[in-house]
Amino acid sequence: MLCATGRLLAAGEATALPAQHRGRGPAPRCRCRELHFPGHPELPLCVFLAGRLARLGVPTGRRASLRRGRMLQAVGVGLAGSELRPRRGRCGSQAARAVSPDVAAEAAARSPKRPAWGSRQFEAAGRWAVLALVTLLSFATRFHRLDEPQHVCWDETHFGKMGSYYINRTFFFDVHPPLGKMLIGLAGYLSGYDGTFLFQKPGDKYEHHNYMGMRGFCAFLGSLMIPFAYLTVLELSRSLPAALLAAALLTFDTGCLTLSQYILLDPILLFFIMAAMLSMVKYNSCADRPFSAPWWFWLSLTGINLAGALGVKFVGLFIILQVGWNTISDLWHLFGDLSLSLVTMGKHLTARILCLIVLPLALYTATYAIHFMLLNKSGPGDGFFSSAFQARLSGNNLHNASIPEREYLLALTNVEGQKGFLGVELEKTSLKQCWFVVDCRVAGCADNDGILSHPQVTTYLHKDYNNLWIIKKHNTNSDPLDPSFPVEFVRHGDIIRLEHKETSRNLHSHYHEAPLTRKHYQVTGYGINGTGDSNDFWRIEVVNRKFGNRIKVLRSRIRFIHLVTGCVLGSSGKILPKWGWEQMEVTCTPYLKETLNSVWNVEDHINPKLPNISLDVLQPSFPEILLESHMVMIRGNNGLKPKDNEFTSKPWHWPINYQGLRFSGINDTDFRVYLLGNPVVWWLNLLSIALYLLSGSIIAVAVQRGAHLSAEVEGLSQVLLQGGGQLLLGWVLHYFPFFLMGRVLYFHHYFPAMLFSSMLTGLLWDTLLRLCAWSLASSALAGGIHVAGVLSLLLVAAYSFYLFHPLAYGMVGPLAQDPRSPMAGLRWLESWDF
Repeated sequence: MLCATGRLLAAGEATALPAQHRGRGPAPRCRCRELHFPGHPELPLCVFLAGRLARLGVPTGRRASLRRGRMLQAVGVGLAGSELRPRRGRCGSQAARAVSPDVAAEAAARSPKRPAWGSRQFEAAGRWAVLALVTLLSFATRFHRLDEPQHVCWDETHFGKMGSYYINRTFFFDVHPPLGKMLIGLAGYLSGYDGTFLFQKPGDKYEHHNYMGMRGFCAFLGSLMIPFAYLTVLELSRSLPAALLAAALLTFDTGCLTLSQYILLDPILLFFIMAAMLSMVKYNSCADRPFSAPWWFWLSLTGINLAGALGVKFVGLFIILQVGWNTISDLWHLFGDLSLSLVTMGKHLTARILCLIVLPLALYTATYAIHFMLLNKSGPGDGFFSSAFQARLSGNNLHNASIPEREYLLALTNVEGQKGFLGVELEKTSLKQCWFVVDCRVAGCADNDGILSHPQVTTYLHKDYNNLWIIKKHNTNSDPLDPSFPVEFVRHGDIIRLEHKETSRNLHSHYHEAPLTRKHYQVTGYGINGTGDSNDFWRIEVVNRKFGNRIKVLRSRIRFIHLVTGCVLGSSGKILPKWGWEQMEVTCTPYLKETLNSVWNVEDHINPKLPNISLDVLQPSFPEILLESHMVMIRGNNGLKPKDNEFTSKPWHWPINYQGLRFSGINDTDFRVYLLGNPVVWWLNLLSIALYLLSGSIIAVAVQRGAHLSAEVEGLSQVLLQGGGQLLLGWVLHYFPFFLMGRVLYFHHYFPAMLFSSMLTGLLWDTLLRLCAWSLASSALAGGIHVAGVLSLLLVAAYSFYLFHPLAYGMVGPLAQDPRSPMAGLRWLESWDF
């Protein structure tokens, strides 16, 4: 009850307990002044306000508090308990005794009953029961028919194979960080998988191989994602219906279900993203208890989950940005609190640096240390890394090898670039005349032996005898086996010729345009038995001259500058047609800017005049390996291009659920799985984002203009602007950066953003329904509007899942275009290809 204590309380102001009596004698009784509300002359003001609050369903017994970093504790508890709760006082009953019996009876009828002593315990038990129900339903949907289909589906061919590499300790290369694949390999190892299945292509039968451990692990993490979303929304809104609605949207989404049932990185990534978000909001809720045990626990757990998200895929950087923004905002607020000393501010800053920067970086680095320790055998990923890196891999020809350390003139040298090994390909022809290669615009002339006088110079990822070159001075042609020739080391700035050992052709460039890359010059082999012209001269430039001017095997990074044209030898990365054996093009670029494609290193060095050293002493340190692996991954990501007949998509396709992905099967006789979001859920999410922007803008303008809001509207506005703002920021950060990416994109890249849009939908509709119920407080329908609205949304989501669940669990039989198909009539968009 509200009591007039000398001044009127404005609407929307929190209610406080009357001041404690400190004097001697009996405490004065709280008396209601005889102030009357216009239109109700028979009813004192405090009794009228008490009756008005009762009609709104405001229970007594709790003080409402608005505090930054902690949402309203009484907002949204239960299906009808989202109101602010003032403390119980003695004024109401006393005022009721002061009025007529009829008025007192009416006020008593409007007033809520005092909650039972165990209401809080019952409420907490209800929340745990709903959480258990959500978790059970999540696991039931994800583990249902998990063993089907019993063959490789979509990207299982990549990540299942990489899990096998970890079990076999075989080195490989992937564009993503290693944590997700390591966890898949660990799950397979613990479940008895021996790593012998090849995972060659989609559709391969698993037969006797145990694949369920890896699928079960991904399904387990995908199942936990939904209770995490439930707890996140519950913490942001303090509303059980909002949390339940968000969990239902994710549970009944066919897209999230499909991604969770296969050996993929996506369920692992989504798990860590949701875990980081939950940890962050839990940590925010402990803002009034800094440096307490729960505060340290949730702050540290946030850092651990950030390391996990980034360790699975680089898109984990987006949740790091969100946590970073939340942390900066939090510190800025603390900085404005003049009651905090500088020492306390330093403690806050240090705690966040340790838990949100140092701890994630340490864990992220530790995953790479474990990755390199496990994968110690030579494998298919060797060629993507430098020669010094390869020397540490058992089975590689550089492992435990001994060669001369410094380059010496007239030595046999294996030159390797960032795009492969430099070699010469000969094209034999029966024609004894000049010929033109189609689409190349470059002429080559065949000599009397039928061998081209200008053979093509290319790069490729494997090593063979075509990679060997003899280093010679530009002005001499001495015999490399002459013992009287003095030892002369190759240094930075030397002008040399590179003679190909197998063909005796010199590395040559001229002003002719390269076969594929415009404005680049052609690189060929020229001359006979090492004799040529001035276009064979190259100046050596050592890029990393910290090792000295002499060129060292493996460690020195060098560039070749053409002396006549001034261009730089490099690989364009483009694949030549069949006449070039589909190897990579080598060009001489006139753009002198240093790029990775123009940097080379010497891998093999054969010279009997020089002592050999073990390559173990030249192996790179862990920081160098870590840096190189990230550079290789970044280049690999930027170079991803769509394959033939591969379905790609654009970011604007994703929110509207424009096109899905085939996971398995094409024909009507195949077991078909199609990755497509539940259209009802996805389109409701899209509508909710638009409604949130509209309603949030209206409320923000109203608050800024100083509009007087009631207590309940003010509480719901805080939930909508603060809690909904966190979720909208997550959606923006996980969606819009893809518009700036130049790499190939797929439909499944949207699912992290979809998590946030689903949580925003649950929070938004719960808030809007409560506002509708509040505006119709005088109507008999007010109490049922919120309950009916939430139940309707839950039933619609469940029924749409019933309609579209064959997309996730698999279909056999006629396609959707056939009236006999179980999916007939559900192909609502022509772009849906199921």
